[in-house]
Amino acid sequence: MTFTDTKDRTRNALSGFLGNWRQNIIYIGFAAIFVIFALTLNDRGFLNPNNLLNIVRQTTMIAVMAVAMTFVLSAGEIDLSVGAVAGLASVTVAMAIAVAGPFAGIMAGLATGVAVGVFNGWLTTKIGIPSFLTTLAMMGIAKGVAMWISGTSAVPILSPGYSWWFGGGSIGHVPVLLFWMLIFGVVGQVVLRRTSFGRRVLATGGGEQAASYSGINTSRVKFRVLVISSTAAAVAGMLYAGRLQSGRFQLGEGDELSVIAAAVLGGTSLFGGKGTVIGTIVGALMIGLINNGLILMGLEFSQQLIARGGIIILAVALSQKRV
Repeated sequence: MTFTDTKDRTRNALSGFLGNWRQNIIYIGFAAIFVIFALTLNDRGFLNPNNLLNIVRQTTMIAVMAVAMTFVLSAGEIDLSVGAVAGLASVTVAMAIAVAGPFAGIMAGLATGVAVGVFNGWLTTKIGIPSFLTTLAMMGIAKGVAMWISGTSAVPILSPGYSWWFGGGSIGHVPVLLFWMLIFGVVGQVVLRRTSFGRRVLATGGGEQAASYSGINTSRVKFRVLVISSTAAAVAGMLYAGRLQSGRFQLGEGDELSVIAAAVLGGTSLFGGKGTVIGTIVGALMIGLINNGLILMGLEFSQQLIARGGIIILAVALSQKRV
């Protein structure tokens, strides 16, 4: 291959990327925001490696839940209970560790997520309650149970090993949380794009009736994605607990909005049939990037909310194709 051929291939790839700029707005936006913050906030430590790693630490739990949310949205459903389930799982894992050790804690945390997911899935697919209402109600139930069993107090985790593996450790300067994000991202991308289950998820969200006629059990698909979502939320809660060395009902509070925003920013459709895990991971990192930059700017919390909401709305609006 000659230098001219390589140059032409690079030019064609760049032209195709820019030609589909709406589909690639998340990557363009991420790069643009990073450059702007790097130029304007470098004197405040934005490019400091510790600050960049802090963005990863603060974003991983959102990314883990957002990967699972990509499957839920792609199937035409939604899960509003993820933040509350994360808080509940953080409490159950901490209480189980105090009684029976780390392994029991891990099992208790995962069981919490699976149990909530099964309940959400059963109500949605068997009883016929829309997932919006099912998970909205579960948001309150999960938070209430977490407050009740913990007495609204933080439950300490006294296992250094658990805390290291689930959020608090580092390999050199690289936080363990980064590996959790990469594992969920890679597995999610492979499952969605390379397996029959991923294809059934997209087909169900793209047209449930047509998917049913083609032999897909759409109820089973929806049931499974809701279980996956709650289980991932429980893992996020376990990571919160490990990083902060305690379980608290407040952990994950309000995360459902950031999780859904990350998935939609990344290119997943709220109406089903379209999803991308890589885009979701970048969307989560973009939200963390924006939060970090606004804090370094010294904006008040109310101003941060306004600026963050405006940026997200603009990014989502630009990513939508014109009819």
